[in-house]
Amino acid sequence: MRAATAITTLFAASLTALAAHAEPVAIGVAAPLSGPSAILGEQVKAGAVLAAARNDAALVVADDRCTAEGGAKAAQSFVDAKVSVVTGFLCTEAIEAALPVLKASHIPVITVGVRTDSLTELHDKTGWSVFRLGPRGDGERNAAASILTRLWNDELFAIVDDGTIYGRELAESFRASAEQAGLKPVFFDTYRPQLDNQVALIGRLRKAGATHVFVGGDGEDIAVMGRDAAALGIDIVFAGGETLRSADRAVPPAEGTLMIAPPEWSDTASPEVSATFEAARTVTDGYTLPAYAAVEIARAAATFAEGKPVADVLTGRDFDTAIGKVRFDAKGDLSASPFRLFRFDGTDYLPVEIQ
Repeated sequence: MRAATAITTLFAASLTALAAHAEPVAIGVAAPLSGPSAILGEQVKAGAVLAAARNDAALVVADDRCTAEGGAKAAQSFVDAKVSVVTGFLCTEAIEAALPVLKASHIPVITVGVRTDSLTELHDKTGWSVFRLGPRGDGERNAAASILTRLWNDELFAIVDDGTIYGRELAESFRASAEQAGLKPVFFDTYRPQLDNQVALIGRLRKAGATHVFVGGDGEDIAVMGRDAAALGIDIVFAGGETLRSADRAVPPAEGTLMIAPPEWSDTASPEVSATFEAARTVTDGYTLPAYAAVEIARAAATFAEGKPVADVLTGRDFDTAIGKVRFDAKGDLSASPFRLFRFDGTDYLPVEIQ
């Protein structure tokens, strides 16, 4: 009888332990669900909800409104709910207000959209446990400089920019990287943006002998340059950054135009994940897949932690996600840049392997 009682007690204890272990991991999701950025916030929420359903997670969703006040309020709601990890955040003001609140409760954050360099650059000073699932603010210009310096080391290349801070930083970064590699552009100048044509600029590029041109500016301007060069019978390869993907295509890019940008995450999703989105009638665009991946990482990290701070297991570990393998470095940035080289084939941008 005593043996039976002991076995029954042990079995009951085991069930209790299993039940406790089976409790869904509480994960916070911060997103702008009201205001002008609400459409992006809904993408974050949609992706997180689908991931939670497939990964045994319980979500606590809060509207950070893309403001400091909204971010601090959202953070407190996560603390009150005793979440293990917070995901989301698209705006610098909101996350910077939230991080001190979350730091006090040792809750790490996986942001899907804030690129501000200081979030991770000041890691040692602030002590914030923030991990960036998207690119850094300087990621695009660093990638453009690195990729094109290797790709064009034997080409007669030019660099032009539209005079904006964005365009000038892209152009200067490439020029500095090229000079360090012993390369010098045959032409370097600022052009007037948003013109109906760039014939005068094309003429100057031809006179300088440029066969390849990097443009720090809008995708629409790059498309106009490509069109005008083709009309004048001048063979020039144009290259630019992410703005090429968001260009309105009123003037299509010239075939062969190069783009440095992260991949479209919908192109990297596995058939299983794509089927999940299709079944839920949710489109895999914008922030839906990064938000899905953030919940996957949060759930896995909470499991790996086993009583240790979750932030400790987020660094230096590979996570298999809907957008591929993810690994964070010691500062919380992606250990590998997501930027890749793409070439326009007349219809779409296709990835290019660099030897």
